[in-house]
Amino acid sequence: MAAADTARRTPEEIQLLAVSKGASAEALEAALDAGQRCFGESYLSEALDKITVLEGRGCVWHFIGPVQSNKTRKIAEHFDWVHSIDRLKIAVRLSAQRPDRLPPLNICLEVNISGAASKAGLRPEDVPETAMVVARLPRLRLRGLMAIPTPSRDPVRQHAAFAALRRSFASLNARGLGLDTLSMGMSDDLEAAIAEGATIVRVGTAIFGTRD
Repeated sequence: MAAADTARRTPEEIQLLAVSKGASAEALEAALDAGQRCFGESYLSEALDKITVLEGRGCVWHFIGPVQSNKTRKIAEHFDWVHSIDRLKIAVRLSAQRPDRLPPLNICLEVNISGAASKAGLRPEDVPETAMVVARLPRLRLRGLMAIPTPSRDPVRQHAAFAALRRSFASLNARGLGLDTLSMGMSDDLEAAIAEGATIVRVGTAIFGTRD
C-alpha cells in the first residue's frame, strides 16, 4: 500500500475494511475471491440478507452505521464489530444482547472529532469517562476509537483531525485500557489517516464503484 510506505509503516499494520453498503452479494463474492474478508455495512436489513447468503465464506462483518436502540439485538447477534458507538445506552444494550455462544463483540467508540453539529459521535471531552465504563461491560471488547471528520481537501486539516483522535487514543491507553484500533480514513483522506496511525481504513467506492 503506497500510503503505508509514505508513512513508513508496513501494510500489515493497516486493515482494509471494504465498505459494502449498497453493494450486491455477488459483488462481495468477487471481493472474497480476491482475498478481501472484512466488510462494513450500515443498513441492517440489507446486511442481514448478505450475511445469510455468504454464511460460511469466512466474512468478518463490521457495522459502521448509526446504531438505533431497536436494532441492537440483531447487530449483537450477527456482527463481529461495531464502529459507531456514540452513547453508553447503546453499548449497554449490545452487551446484554450479545449471545453467550459468540466471542465478545469488538467495538469502537465514535468520536465527533470535528465538533460539527451535523456529525454523530461522542464529544472528545466525554470519551474518557464513557470508555472506562464501556471497557467494564461483559460480552464486549473495547478495541478503540472511530471518527469521520468533516470532509476537507486540505491535507493540513485532515492531519489535524486524525492527530486529535490519535491523541485521545493515546490518552486512553495511558489509563491502562490497552486499545489497539484507530478506525479512521476513507477514500479521500486515507493517506492522512494512515500517516496519523490508522489501523483500519474504510474504503467503498474504490472497491465497489459508485452506488446509489
